[in-house]
Parts: sequence; C-alpha cells; structure tokens
Amino acid sequence: MPEWPLTLDLAALAASGWRPTPFRQFILKIHSRCDLACTYCYMYEMADQSWRSRPLRMAPDVVTAVAARIAEHVRAHDLPSIELILHGGEPLLVSPEEIERLVGTVRDGVEADVAVTAQTNGVRLDRTYLSLFDRLGIGVGVSLDGDRQAHDRSRTTADGRGSYHKVAAGLRLLAEPPFERLFRGLLCIVDLRNDPTETYRALLGFGPPTIDFLLPHGTWAQPPPGLGRDDGATPYADWLIEIFDQWYAAPARPANVRLFDEIIYLLVGGASASEQIGLSPTAMVVVETDGTIEQSDILKSAYEGAPLTGLHVSRDSFDDALRLPGIAARQIGWDALSDTCRACEVARVCGGGHYAHRYRPGSGFRNPSVYCADLLRLITHVANTIKRDLMALQKDFR
Repeated sequence: MPEWPLTLDLAALAASGWRPTPFRQFILKIHSRCDLACTYCYMYEMADQSWRSRPLRMAPDVVTAVAARIAEHVRAHDLPSIELILHGGEPLLVSPEEIERLVGTVRDGVEADVAVTAQTNGVRLDRTYLSLFDRLGIGVGVSLDGDRQAHDRSRTTADGRGSYHKVAAGLRLLAEPPFERLFRGLLCIVDLRNDPTETYRALLGFGPPTIDFLLPHGTWAQPPPGLGRDDGATPYADWLIEIFDQWYAAPARPANVRLFDEIIYLLVGGASASEQIGLSPTAMVVVETDGTIEQSDILKSAYEGAPLTGLHVSRDSFDDALRLPGIAARQIGWDALSDTCRACEVARVCGGGHYAHRYRPGSGFRNPSVYCADLLRLITHVANTIKRDLMALQKDFR
C-alpha cells in the first residue's frame, strides 16, 4: 500500500480552493562531493546514496536550463524576488570562475531580484572566494558546531583530521571589512555530547548575526542519537533550553537564534519562515548537479529515493513539481498533520516538526516528529517564559 503523501488527493485539494505556493527559494547542488566526512551528514551517511551516481559539477548546459526554468517560473507567478542557494556537497569545490558564470547566467536570465547565498563548511573560505562574493553580493552561511573539540568531534576529513582550524580562519576573514556585510550566520548541529553553554559561547565568539541550531536528522526507523527509548526523556529540549534561558535573559542579545525567534513569532500569532517548525507552506525546491528536480534534500535521511520527483530541468517546469503530492504535502500545513498532532496544544506552533523527521515505514510522513516530546517541552518552556514576563508587564501597568 502506498505511503502518505502518495495517497494525497490533489484534485480534492484543488476543488476545496487550495492553490500551490510558487517556489521562491532555489537550492542548486553545484557540486555533489564534499571535502569533509561529517558523521551525521544526511547526504552521504544516511539512507539515500544517490550522490554516488551524480556528476561532480553542474555542467554549463544544466546551468543554462536551470536559469531558463527559474525565469519561466518567475514570469508565470510574477515574482518580484527569489533566493538562490549555492549548495552541495561543498559549493566551494567549484572554482570562483564557475560560480561567477553560474550566478551571472541566472541573474541575466531572470527578471527579478536574485539574492544569492553560499552555504559552506568554511574549509575553503579564503580571500579569493570572499572577494568574488563581495563583488557579486553573495551572502555566506557557515557550518560550525562550537569550539575546536565540539566541532572536530563530527566535522572531520575522510582520514579523521579536524577541520576547526580552517573554518575558524575563514570566519576570521569573513569578520574583516568589507566582507563582514556578507555574513549571514552560523549553522550548528545539536550534539548532545557537547556542552550547550560552551557551544553557544564559542559560536558567539565569531560575531554571527544569526545562529541556526538544527536537530540532527533522523526518523522513526532511524532515530537520532539519544532518542528511541520510551522513557519520556527530552535530551534535545534540555540542551536547547539551557541556551534559550541565557539568550532570552541577555540585556542585549548578541545574535538572533533562529529557532527561538521562530517559536516566539508563532506563539504571538506570526508565521514561520523555517522548515523546522510552524505550518507555513514550503516554497523551496532542489536542483541536483545532473539537472534533476527534487524535493528537499533532507528527505535523503528517510529512505532511498525519497526526494525524487521524476522531473528534469531539460524537459519539465517547476510548476510541474508543484503538482506533485510530495510537494503539496509540505504546503498544506494543518491538513498534513497526523491526528495525534492535531490534538496537541502546541500543534500550530510545532507544525509537526520538520517534515523529514515524521517518516515512519508503512505510514509515510503523516506522523508526529521523532522529536515530538522534545518539541513539546521546548515550546512549552518558551511559552511559559514569555507568559511570565507578559504577566509581570501587565502588573507594572496597573
């Protein structure tokens, strides 16, 4: 029997008045390999191993086709702006000259503002790349898991050597004028073996405008480290709450923490801009080095072939992708939640958690997140903290 969302009735959705949200974020896998061998990597270490058959680089004819398809999508939906994410693998395995040609091809062909960001492991971040990014206005996001010990625990080369010293050197360059204006933030994977306070302080030491704490990817079939026991433990919430309490209590917050900001926005009635949480429709799509159009690459953590759409930029439009059940499932919000989630008091804030983390063999993606207990505890803690302060303010104004 097909797993959900393959059973999703798109005709009924359309008849009810639902319309797909056009893509505004295009993630281009410009290189399919990486110069690190991170132990938790969803692309190389988890269920889907399709990277092995991908070409190393996105060829010029594929870049041309991608630019034409993005331009087509922009015209069809009258989009004033889009975001282009240079991704991999490691995007800086592509030469500066190739990156300049790629960005130029897309910008020349698209009648909209094209904001570009490179998400890198930071190992190859040097003045040559930063000078190019400065000239082209390309933002830079860097992955860092804390101090040297924390970072090198998981983010090593294939022969086991640590990468912290190279990443730190790149970040120090990024802090220099005029490159500091390119810095978009740090991405940090939560590792329960690392001390949360020490990790937070190490990240702050590089002056990031934003810190994005990400839960390690896992499913009900392959739970993340520390989960999978039915003992009511919430290790990831506990880890994050220790940081939240420091972040929230700081007189002047030195950096935005995206997950905390998103929870607070949602608690006060706002909308989320993150896949991790909330019910906002996802408006991103992935193009692999060979030109195949895919759903979120994070679905590679679920099972072999999970992100596949069967589409290719040479013959298919991005609107064709919008008509697929897998894409629709990540845009219909409340209607994608399991009955368990709908009955939960924090459902509209949690949003069922990250879509990929809901996967359970046999039923597909219509389940609570494997992080369900952790999300409930974290959101409840943030809500109670805000409620306490609002009540104190109310007393002050009486």
